[in-house]
Amino acid sequence: MLTAITGGIGSGKSIVSRILGAMGYPVYDCDSRAKLLMERDEEIKKALCSEIHADCVRADGSINRGLLSEIVFGDAEALGRLNAIVHAAVRSDLKRWCRENIGSERLFVETAILYQSGLDVMVDDVWDVDAPTELRIERVMARNSFSRQQVEARISSQDSYVPARLHPMVFSIINDGCIPLLPQIENLLGQEMC
Repeated sequence: MLTAITGGIGSGKSIVSRILGAMGYPVYDCDSRAKLLMERDEEIKKALCSEIHADCVRADGSINRGLLSEIVFGDAEALGRLNAIVHAAVRSDLKRWCRENIGSERLFVETAILYQSGLDVMVDDVWDVDAPTELRIERVMARNSFSRQQVEARISSQDSYVPARLHPMVFSIINDGCIPLLPQIENLLGQEMC
């Protein structure tokens, strides 16, 4: 069984993933894998150069992230092409990872953009981690040293996307700093409460 752990920036999906990892469950982190794939996969680099900009990859083979960010965050079509390239690679890598972990009773994939990436059709259920907006803002400001405006813009961008259809099996985890996370996770796993 493959379960998606999703939620907006600052919601706490990474802490849920870390708890599951500590419990012995395999967790695939889309953000870190996407970065790794971009740095290592020559096909991705070729696609970036041909579909985004010829100078996206430096002569030493490293990705010019500054240039890439400047281009895609100023051009919605370029951002769409970048996402198509990276999401396809992540989906393929996730399928390989699932095959490698076939003996595990339950697998998890952490993603901030479940529907935009097309991962929603690959998972059996979804754990949606949520927290009050003000708490999310405070967490991201402290963690990333972003200004309030930067965090609000990211939240607005993420929250503005409305999928055509929601996954049929969505379960909520509240990460508000008051309701304990572990009992919620154990409940969703079908384990006895401690």
